[in-house]
Amino acid sequence: MKVSGFTFLKNGSVLGYPFVESIKSALPICDEFIVALGPCDDDTEEKLLAIGDPKIRIIHTHWNEKMQDRGYVYGQQKMIAHFNCSGDWALYIEGDEVLHEDELPTIKRNMEKYLEDSEVEAFYFDFYHFYGRPDQVGISGYRRAPRIIRNSVRSIAPDGLFFVVLEKNKKGRYPKAVHAGGNIYHYGHVRNIQKMQEKINQVSKYWDHTPEPFPGYGNIDTAVIRPFNGNHPKIMDTWLNNDAEWNFAQSPDYKLCKRDKKVRIKLKLEKMLGVEISKKHYQDLKKNDNEHKS
Repeated sequence: MKVSGFTFLKNGSVLGYPFVESIKSALPICDEFIVALGPCDDDTEEKLLAIGDPKIRIIHTHWNEKMQDRGYVYGQQKMIAHFNCSGDWALYIEGDEVLHEDELPTIKRNMEKYLEDSEVEAFYFDFYHFYGRPDQVGISGYRRAPRIIRNSVRSIAPDGLFFVVLEKNKKGRYPKAVHAGGNIYHYGHVRNIQKMQEKINQVSKYWDHTPEPFPGYGNIDTAVIRPFNGNHPKIMDTWLNNDAEWNFAQSPDYKLCKRDKKVRIKLKLEKMLGVEISKKHYQDLKKNDNEHKS
């Protein structure tokens, strides 16, 4: 079995991504790791080279600065990296996402287990979306998503985040997936405030947005915040001490919007019915239910 890891980056240092930790966390279960690297104004490439692992292959890319529709340029860059993967499985991890060292053996074992089972097209992970500080998570967005795709499946990534399978040239569908047996630790919303502002300044154009001042992480309904009582990946120790934001308090003048009220209703329904009803970007084959780590 051969496993390809892949990601895309541009100005990872300036924007506060723990991309070195991200890539290092995935390398133990990858036979190659492809990085689609856009034009950088910082030391991102130097840091990638300093990892010093021969598994890593950098592909220099151009970004279509005229593409400003719903982040589609991210999908383009993701697909460039993916199309250069040669493994049986392709593991996608973003620059602010990290795998836990304790979960790697289970993830690899599941890829081996289903290597010859063509019904399994992908693996999905549970997500810890850290918000405001690393000891709490937000649960209002997607909570599970596919991050490993069978590399022989005809798939695209139109919005960057998810996979769409193209079946017999008909309308695309989400891949058929089982649980990977691990979690994705997502640190995008705990980077320090200054670097979050720089990210907003640089990436808003790809969503056809005008950059606005970042109000801080307190501009949120705390009903969607939950404490995190687990352990962070060890590789994140230095980053959490030096680059993460630890100051969080809900803004005193924050008022619930319509979306907040809808989310609160959804959370109440989940509690009453005992089910999790967030959006899924995969078809769950439910073959690894006993290995979920919510």
